Amino acid sequence: MKNSREYLGKRVLVLGLGRSGTAAAKLLHDLEAEVVVNDSEAQAAPELEQLGINVVTGSHPLGLLDGIDLMVKNPGIRYDNILVAEAEKRRIPIVTDIDLAGEISDADIVAITGTNGKTTTTTLIGRILKESGFHVKVGGNIGIPASEVAQATRKSDKLVMETSSFQLQGTLKFHPHIAVITNIYSTHLDYHGSQENYEAAKWKIQQNMTADDFLILNFNQAKLRQMANKTQATLVPFSTQKVLPEGAYAFEGKLYFRDEYLMDAAELSLPGEHNVENALAAIAAVKLSGASNAAIVKVLTSFEGVRHRLQFLGTAQGRRAYNDTEATNILATKKALTGFDHSKLWLFVGGLDRGNNFDELEDSLVGLKGLIISGETTPKFVALAEKLGIPYHTTENVVTGLNEIFPCTEAGDTLLLSPACASWDQYKNAEQRGDMFIEAFEALKEKVAEPDVKKELK
Repeated sequence: MKNSREYLGKRVLVLGLGRSGTAAAKLLHDLEAEVVVNDSEAQAAPELEQLGINVVTGSHPLGLLDGIDLMVKNPGIRYDNILVAEAEKRRIPIVTDIDLAGEISDADIVAITGTNGKTTTTTLIGRILKESGFHVKVGGNIGIPASEVAQATRKSDKLVMETSSFQLQGTLKFHPHIAVITNIYSTHLDYHGSQENYEAAKWKIQQNMTADDFLILNFNQAKLRQMANKTQATLVPFSTQKVLPEGAYAFEGKLYFRDEYLMDAAELSLPGEHNVENALAAIAAVKLSGASNAAIVKVLTSFEGVRHRLQFLGTAQGRRAYNDTEATNILATKKALTGFDHSKLWLFVGGLDRGNNFDELEDSLVGLKGLIISGETTPKFVALAEKLGIPYHTTENVVTGLNEIFPCTEAGDTLLLSPACASWDQYKNAEQRGDMFIEAFEALKEKVAEPDVKKELK
């Protein structure tokens, strides 16, 4: 960790507790800033108060901004929050904890963002670099606060950070040496207000990069090809559709980096074209970081997937199962479906009804062996299944669905939870939905010795 003097004597308001807010407050205190913490929940923060940090909970009094030099905002707090809006009026700089992390990190930063695939790509990069012998720290939006991870860095380390649009919007000085944008689609418009604002937030990942840094972009997307002309960084593209001698690409089923063959795409452990894209993005980042080809092949051929994101759960009586509960939108499910033989695939769908229809899924569902449907969107998926002539089964939730449909499957089939819907109609969050599916499948695996008798779907 760098011994930064940037915050010495400054009055800093940390808005929002949680793990990232707590880590930021403690770091700023260690850097000798005068720290005030504010959170809407009327909860105690004894570990911060014991350090002498002033903690104000229960409301957002505007007087907290008096004399403040900097606001460090929890990424989830919107910019129309009363304190954030007032800070903007007063021209108080507003950042998120990844700006702090960048300021103190002694290690080069590899930062990853994108609408889909950023967690998988971040995890792959971290594992490949570790397999190559580097000391690697992984944090950010992936679960461990960036400002916490950065404190443990040394010059010889690699700091791999997943960054969200919420985090990136609150950056002023953030400067990764390598940045990856996996893709950009439409999402989080309720937070950002428009697609243009969302894209601008993502694009801030490269705002301080120079020609000595590397920006890795998905050239399958016209949007990112256009944006590529607006950076000072050295561009490294990747694509599954075009040979790119200056970047990473797939050609005739083989993966290359700068025209060097690395492995066959069929060897990738994770199915789906989107995972070929994720692999290419990771390959570009780790090759630029000095990773070995052997490490790349070893990780990409054995990676079991990130929990809840097309996670392979194993086999029960010859049936393979995957947990893709984080596929909470149509696009994510469409991508997941590209990696499977539909004639042997049972798809678990349904969840929160946001008022949309699922016509966009039609082409991706053709030929499925069966649909298992639950949640508020059940009537819509039933209508779609009947329209396409796909056998279906309605059920209470993912657990009942798995138990009820399993006797109707046969060896060689695949069971995929990829709901195309958010989870809040029945579950606390998507992770809970996935955990329940995992536990139910683990219970089925324990029955593997029982006779395999196939029933017909009614």
